[in-house]
Amino acid sequence: MASGLPPNHTGAAKYNIILQQGLSYLHALRLKTPELKVNNMYDVIIIGGGPAGLNAAMILGRSRRKVILLDSGKPRNRWARNMNGFLSSDGMAPKEFIKKGRAELAKYNVELVNVEVVSATHTKGNFVVDDKNGKVYRSRKLLLATGLKDTLPELEGVEEMYGKSIHHCPYCDGWESRDKAIAVYGPERHGIGQALAMTNWSGDVTLYTDGTNDLRHEDLELLKRNEVKVEREKIVRLEGADGMLQHIVLYNGEKRPQQAMFFSLGTDQQSDLGQQLGCEFTSDGVIKTRRLQHSNIPGLFVAGDAARDMQMVIVAAAEGAKAGVAINIELQEEDRK
Repeated sequence: MASGLPPNHTGAAKYNIILQQGLSYLHALRLKTPELKVNNMYDVIIIGGGPAGLNAAMILGRSRRKVILLDSGKPRNRWARNMNGFLSSDGMAPKEFIKKGRAELAKYNVELVNVEVVSATHTKGNFVVDDKNGKVYRSRKLLLATGLKDTLPELEGVEEMYGKSIHHCPYCDGWESRDKAIAVYGPERHGIGQALAMTNWSGDVTLYTDGTNDLRHEDLELLKRNEVKVEREKIVRLEGADGMLQHIVLYNGEKRPQQAMFFSLGTDQQSDLGQQLGCEFTSDGVIKTRRLQHSNIPGLFVAGDAARDMQMVIVAAAEGAKAGVAINIELQEEDRK
């Protein structure tokens, strides 16, 4: 291709650079063209394949919407042996619950892709989502069902026992720990409420403050009245077998027999997509939602643990159903002539 310039002209080099940049841009655009065509626009992209995402996908699939669900495969309860408190599925293994839910979506033509989403943007009423492999997806509506992750106690032995005999939710696992010797882990003053709550399930509850000494006189009196024991000594490690807690080893050399441990040290968002999109957050770090799971961003909905303080599987599934109905109604209104 002739440039129209003399071979030694000073502008020739700049021209060639601009030409190469242009060709590179066209090549990149051509690579992305299949994902950016309008006929590849989804009605809804759902990010997160836990109970909230799956239930929303079912409602939207049954509403004959073009839906894709993108899931990283890292649900919050993946360490748990059983999923409890869900009518008709009480005691089911979380992996089996997910497998069953995915199978039920097949007849509704919901696309399921096992991939992590790394970015999401919105502009002019549309959402653009990129996965970690560089693939791009577009949709009219977006549902975040990405969930939370728990802050675990920094104790030797926790990871082997988490989800088996160490838990964060008494409503999920309290029944299985009933009448056992229950330890509540709560440095400073963090464990008071949970220690008192656990007396609902056992008469043998001990609050471990792990070397901190921040309990007030009135705290100690309250715990004593409710027959909660207090141990201030620093914890060295947890001992057990097959994931089941047997002893808490203290710094002074003592070994305290315990059969279960509960903690509540806070949570973090499992994904930063809410921040990327400009969602509003509560002081507890969950995404603010309005009626029927709407966020502050038009067309963006949030369901499940990422959006609520009541963090239970059955609640997440219900929120997914609510979001699915709300999204479909919104799409109906937009399509109405």
